[in-house]
Amino acid sequence: MRSFVPLFLVGILFPAIPAKQFTKCELSQLLKDIDGYGGIALPEIICTMFHTSGYDTQAIVESNGSTEYGLFQISNKLWCKSSQVPQSRNICDISCDKFLDDDITDDIMCAKKILDIKGIDYWLAHKALCTEKLEQWLCEKL
Repeated sequence: MRSFVPLFLVGILFPAIPAKQFTKCELSQLLKDIDGYGGIALPEIICTMFHTSGYDTQAIVESNGSTEYGLFQISNKLWCKSSQVPQSRNICDISCDKFLDDDITDDIMCAKKILDIKGIDYWLAHKALCTEKLEQWLCEKL
């Protein structure tokens, strides 16, 4: 009983961020409105998200002094604000932590800004893994 009380208090004081591990078809449904955005087909986006985050909204990768957050692995060096990089340009005008919840509306808005400014090759996985044989990334349920 003693160990339960501290764990219970931790759960109350620090509630978990709702996260989601999407499937290919769930993500395809949510991202269908950006099919063709910037000339990028939905299967390319789905493939890229698989290889960058594994469709996990809580994916965090630290690399070269920066951290990338969420489904789209958005970097705190340019796109969002974090305590780790207070001098970030924060182009998307958002806290990086917002990319770790299951509401991907803000993630999509920032991803569109990235596509407008940097293009799909901002995500390194795209060029290496998501330019050919894209039929496997289609969802039959759409």
